[in-house]
Amino acid sequence: MAVSKAQQKAVQKYVQNNYDRIASITVPKGHKAEIQAHAKARGESMNSFINRAIDEAMERDRQQ
Repeated sequence: MAVSKAQQKAVQKYVQNNYDRIASITVPKGHKAEIQAHAKARGESMNSFINRAIDEAMERDRQQ
């Protein structure tokens, strides 16, 4: 199904208004593939896995 230019623009506007972007992260060669495979095995996108990992680390840090 083709996505119209208007729909792409609407999605961009929604993302811009509802999300903050963080600069891209750098990982050692080969680690990206490991992260992708792990996320896929759990039924997650790489982005949702990274967000979950951050949330869990922040929660553990608060409990210390």
